[in-house]
Amino acid sequence: MTPTGENSNGPLTEAAFYILLSLAPGPRHGYAILKGVEGLSQGRIRLSTGTLYGGLKRFLESEWIRRVPGKDGGTTDRPRKAYALTGKDRQILTAEIARLQNLVRTARIRTARAE
Repeated sequence: MTPTGENSNGPLTEAAFYILLSLAPGPRHGYAILKGVEGLSQGRIRLSTGTLYGGLKRFLESEWIRRVPGKDGGTTDRPRKAYALTGKDRQILTAEIARLQNLVRTARIRTARAE
């Protein structure tokens, strides 16, 4: 999973799209992102931790996401790395949603004409 180039506005991989989408409501830690991707994709995408953290590392390097303080949500006060979207990331996600909507709209028009 590799983010597209900053200026290319090319399509995101499905896994990258779901990782970013899982962060849209607010910051999440790694396990919550894994579960979010699985839920959003209706179980079709189950990321390994290596794939997830490799993607998060690339997103951090590209400044698509940022680290934020987080707790593990359990019985300890152990700090846990949490991630949040940046302004750049929100723009990329919004552009990808628009691209996908356009694909669906075009496909519906084309298939309606074929009938």
